[in-house]
Amino acid sequence: MSEIPTASELIWFKVLDLNELPEGRVKTVTAGHKSLAMTHYQGKYTALENRCPHQGGPLGEGSIEGGWLRCPWHGWDYCPTTGKPPGGYDDGVAVFATETRDDGVYVGLDPEPPRTRTVSDVMVETMVNWGVRHVFGMVGHSNLGFADAMREAEEAGKLTFIGIRHEGAAAFAASAYAKLTGKPAACFAIAGPGATNLLTGLWDAKVDRAPVLALTGQVDTQVLGPGAFQEVDLSTAFRGVAAWSQTVLHSSKFAELMNLALKNAILKRDVAHLILPNEVQELPAGERQASGPAGRMTELQITPPADALQTAVDTLQTAKRPVIIVGHGARFHMDAVTRLAEKLNAPVVTTFKAKGQIADDHPLGCGVLGRSGTPVASWFMNECDLLLVFGASFSNHTGITPKKPIIQVDYDAMALGKFHKVDVPVWGEISVVAQHLIEKVDGSQAVDQRREVKQRWSIWREEKRRRLADDRGNGVNSAAVFAAMSKMVPDDAVIAVDVGNNTYSFGRYFECKKQSVLMSGYLGSIGFGYPAAIGAYCAAPDRKTICVSGDGGFGQYMAEILTAVKYNMDITHVLLNNNELGKISKEQRADDLDVWQTSLVNPNFARYAENCGALGIQVTHPDQLEGALKRALDHSGPALVEVLTDAHLI
Repeated sequence: MSEIPTASELIWFKVLDLNELPEGRVKTVTAGHKSLAMTHYQGKYTALENRCPHQGGPLGEGSIEGGWLRCPWHGWDYCPTTGKPPGGYDDGVAVFATETRDDGVYVGLDPEPPRTRTVSDVMVETMVNWGVRHVFGMVGHSNLGFADAMREAEEAGKLTFIGIRHEGAAAFAASAYAKLTGKPAACFAIAGPGATNLLTGLWDAKVDRAPVLALTGQVDTQVLGPGAFQEVDLSTAFRGVAAWSQTVLHSSKFAELMNLALKNAILKRDVAHLILPNEVQELPAGERQASGPAGRMTELQITPPADALQTAVDTLQTAKRPVIIVGHGARFHMDAVTRLAEKLNAPVVTTFKAKGQIADDHPLGCGVLGRSGTPVASWFMNECDLLLVFGASFSNHTGITPKKPIIQVDYDAMALGKFHKVDVPVWGEISVVAQHLIEKVDGSQAVDQRREVKQRWSIWREEKRRRLADDRGNGVNSAAVFAAMSKMVPDDAVIAVDVGNNTYSFGRYFECKKQSVLMSGYLGSIGFGYPAAIGAYCAAPDRKTICVSGDGGFGQYMAEILTAVKYNMDITHVLLNNNELGKISKEQRADDLDVWQTSLVNPNFARYAENCGALGIQVTHPDQLEGALKRALDHSGPALVEVLTDAHLI
């Protein structure tokens, strides 16, 4: 136990106002970065080390009983003025210089030593070198060392940390960020429940092939195994979702582990995971240096095998009515695909995940195919004599018919012919293959289908206009909601959509221009929408961010509107509220079952948004839609437009 310092170089901090701490009481105060237990006993103020030497209990949260300061964790006693324990033991706590002045109570401390660079700094610097610019997560007791390294990087302008309200939202936000940009973001959590809360969002990233880095704290290595507080076997818990997962140990090559994590995430387009035991995070870095991607990455321009490419060319040369189908995997290659479509006069339809990758007003754009789609897209698939499929997974929700000849192009060889054989499987990067086909295919034999595309759109738009008048007196119909959104949403907005009937209606009715659409594709996880909008805003703050959800989806992560308010995120949320899990009700009816346990009790979401500090507007009639959307879109910050909708008019 040290004595009270007397050096003249002490730095003095005001820690209490006069009369702030009553006689016989103790309180935790902070001086600089130092946490202290401040006592007021027998008329004297004393500053004690706040950490009990036994279990680290915060003495400032204890109490003074019978003249002794009692530790709140295990009851050990200390003198409130000297820090010494009774009985002559030597396990007391340090005391610090204290002065009572006219304006309050001051504590004098030695100048703080320079911050020690840690292995967490090495890992964070390496992470930044790989291009990670955003981390979504929650700081807690088992990740504080790594959090402090991120704080340093953020203060240096190299990183942005977004503190969310639930770790599941952090993983969804990171997934959406990666889907939009193709670049990894990170999600961050404590050991135990914080880490396990990440899993749903990480599965969303995995099945939609989005690169994400998961960073989880862990209990001290010395108590791993017996079952310590918040100990979970994270290696096992993340085994299914992470393509690569490692625990960082005292003897690890820290920069190399971060290199491998991000290389796996980027090249495999998958989830990578690092487990960070508590005490390892604050180890001094010593001479260890950060690393980065230089010399570790290759260009991903996969040239297709010559025979497969030639077979594709020969097949295309005979097709008179080819149709191109693009999936989510083609989202960064649409310039080349569109040029190929224009050369072949081929209509382009998309999977639902690929909605918006070609504009619906493009002369060859035909909208979405499948359960969430339009009759325009399905008509052209049914009338074609060849399907050329780029980056699509052949989900049964999309309904790509196997009855037509198929050329399938994908960067992932395992995706080719995944569910059934295709006539011509072509392995290669999509833009590379598309460019080869542009150069090699004549296309003069193909029928120009532009006029038919225009005719089919005319038929469908007339049907949508008829549906605008549908009104059962139970709320606004979905056709009206998305007609207004098609008119009002900026052409280059990013739109994050949730899961449910609202999503199906969005796919069917909303007409895309240059907007980017994000969704929980293969996982189909309700609750994705609002956290995804947070990720999208961080990825593209110069574009308007829109969230579309139902009341069921927003109810899962509705606290995240507070995150948007905290960081003043320009997110416009269109919430379709029908007081029901409408999609589930529909499925029960389709299975000839009673509708059961799908009703919801909701707040007034517009007022809830206002209570959270956002703009809230409620819409009860179609005539209010455009005005409400304009007001929300013009608002510089988070806004919520709650539309009371009819669950049956979807």
